[in-house]
Amino acid sequence: MAKKIVALAGDGIGPEIMEVGLEVLEALAEKTGFDYEIDRRPFGGADIDAARPPLPDETLKASREADAILLAAIGSPQYDGAAVRPE
Repeated sequence: MAKKIVALAGDGIGPEIMEVGLEVLEALAEKTGFDYEIDRRPFGGADIDAARPPLPDETLKASREADAILLAAIGSPQYDGAAVRPE
């Protein structure tokens, strides 16, 4: 049975880090037969910029139901001192 992994790229360098992390996961899966499915969810500063909460309820729900969470990075300097911060 496939393991469900929620991918939270976050903001700043997070999306770039996430892509590399997913490439490593895919290489591992090819060598070992690890079966997984990725569920990409909104999270962090990108949501703040889009006038959404940094951790939407649906992202939290999916994360609680997942077998694992792959988190890249959150907390760009542009949010320092902001009323709503990604972390």
